[in-house]
Amino acid sequence: MVQYTLAQSPEIILTVSGKDSAKAREKAMDQLMELMDADKLPTELEEGFGPQQLIEVKEPTTDSASGEDAITQAVQVLSNLATLKLKVQESRDEALEIRKAVDVLFSDKSVTEEEIARLKEGFKVLKNFAQGNLRYQEARAKAEQARQVLDQALKSPEK
Repeated sequence: MVQYTLAQSPEIILTVSGKDSAKAREKAMDQLMELMDADKLPTELEEGFGPQQLIEVKEPTTDSASGEDAITQAVQVLSNLATLKLKVQESRDEALEIRKAVDVLFSDKSVTEEEIARLKEGFKVLKNFAQGNLRYQEARAKAEQARQVLDQALKSPEK
């Protein structure tokens, strides 16, 4: 269904089956002519008024749909935060050990090729931990808003 109105008389709603098209506008013009013939049109239309001058009436989007979208998005943000937190926790201890081992590179103490090889392997863990930790910190900041959205949605109505 599509609805049309007139700029001159917005209270007049012409409802036609189908979607907005030239044919639908013609049907709306027929309804408009019937109103004019029955003297039920409160305004005079200018000469040359045509179907292209009809204004399509759009249904307002409901706030509940956008509210539900906000809740869904908030849950997704919190789920992402939970996943990132778990990943960061799992790699934290190993990354901190590798970080301590990095200090040997800045000392005068000699190191073996094995120690260097272990360090190089550890750099991957260190890099993954650091990147994951940054993503976690960013997600945590976003999750604060998500938590507020959920808190608002979970509030019981005042009695």
